[in-house]
Amino acid sequence: MSTAVKTGAAVGGLGCLLSPIALTVAISSVFVIGGFGVLFAPLIALILFFTGGGGGGDTREPPDLNRIAGIIQGDGQGEFDPASVPGGMADAITEAGALCADIGPVVIAAQIDHESGFQSDRTGPGGEQGVSQLPPEVFARLGKDDDDNGETSALDPADSILAQGRFMCELAEQVRPLAGIEPLNDGVSLTLAAYDVGLEPVLEAGHVPRTNASQQYVMAIRAKFAIYEGAVPASSPTQDTEGQ
Repeated sequence: MSTAVKTGAAVGGLGCLLSPIALTVAISSVFVIGGFGVLFAPLIALILFFTGGGGGGDTREPPDLNRIAGIIQGDGQGEFDPASVPGGMADAITEAGALCADIGPVVIAAQIDHESGFQSDRTGPGGEQGVSQLPPEVFARLGKDDDDNGETSALDPADSILAQGRFMCELAEQVRPLAGIEPLNDGVSLTLAAYDVGLEPVLEAGHVPRTNASQQYVMAIRAKFAIYEGAVPASSPTQDTEGQ
C-alpha cells in the first residue's frame, strides 16, 4: 500500500495533502469498485485534489464518503452543477450531455477537465485542439458552428464540446453490445476507453483494455464525476475562461 500511496502523491504532486479523510475516500471507493490495484494510485491523487487534504485548520465539513463512492461507480447521470465549470461553458456542456441517453453532462464535464483543464487554447501532441482535445479528423467530421458565430473551430469551446458530445454518443452506441455490470465494463467506461485509445482496441478486447493507461484514464475521469455533481469542490481550479 505504501508504494501506491507514494505513487498517487507523485501523480498529483500533492504529498503534503495526504490526509486521513482523503485516504478513506480513495480506499473505500477502490474497494467498492472492485479492488483494481492498478487504479489505486491515480484515484488517491485525484481524491486528494478534490478534498484539498483537509489538514489542520481546515474548517470545511468532511465529504460524504458514501455519496462519493456511489458517484464514482455510477453512470454519470447525476445532476450536473453548472457552477462547477467556467462561465460560458455550462450551457454547451448541458446540451452535449443531452444528445443521447448514454452520456450525461457530468461525464462531458469530467472528461473536459481531464483532457484540457478547460483550457480553450490547448493543443495536444497529435494536433488535438481545444477543451475537448478531439483528434483533428474527428472534429473535421463532427464539428459545427454551434454558437452561431460564423466560424467552426476546435478552439471555440461550444464547437469543441458539442463535437465531443456527438463523438461520445457515436462511441456509446457502438460499444453498447459489450456493456455489462462488472466494474469497468459498463457503457460509460467502455465509451471513455474508446475515446482515449480508439474504438477498435475496445471492440477487440471486449472490455476496457487491461492496460494501466486505459484503466487509469477511465478511473481518473470517473473520480472527477464527484466535482461536477457538486459532491466535492475543486481545491485549485486550473480552469481557463479565455476566449469565452
